[in-house]
Amino acid sequence: MMSKEVSIPSEAILNKIYLVNGEKVMLDSDLAELYRVETKRLNEQVKRNQYRFPDDFMFQLTSEQWENLKSQNATSSWGGRRTLPFVFTEQGVAMLSSVLNSDIAIKVNIQIIRVFTKMREMILTHKDILLKVEQMEKTVAGQDEKIAAIFEYLKQFIQLQDTPRSEIGYKRSTK
Repeated sequence: MMSKEVSIPSEAILNKIYLVNGEKVMLDSDLAELYRVETKRLNEQVKRNQYRFPDDFMFQLTSEQWENLKSQNATSSWGGRRTLPFVFTEQGVAMLSSVLNSDIAIKVNIQIIRVFTKMREMILTHKDILLKVEQMEKTVAGQDEKIAAIFEYLKQFIQLQDTPRSEIGYKRSTK
């Protein structure tokens, strides 16, 4: 039976999901923070169980990818690392629960997988809306410039919703 109550806001998890090479991934250090373990310990467990983490579950960032990620998130505090970070895809995160067999890891994993699932649902919904807008646009094409402009604004709005947004404001210390 799981004893410790763990509740992490979905936004906190969502802010730790990045897009690298077209894949939604989470950094080893962010996952370690969520699991309440040291990054070094998380990576040790992964190395002991390498056969569970093929390249489509986990990979190490290149120097260029790491620099690009840091530059995109200039407000984040990445700390000093001696090695390039590992990142985990949704499947890799799910596999982590089998190597980090603690109550906290299991509960946090459940929350993370729910966020990934919700993201996938939102993306599919946006695509469905965009397809419907395009179908409607074709039926009224050439009839009215104002309607065409509305469809263009809708498409731009949907595309803006799909792009990750940077946090603004102050971060509250959790200590």
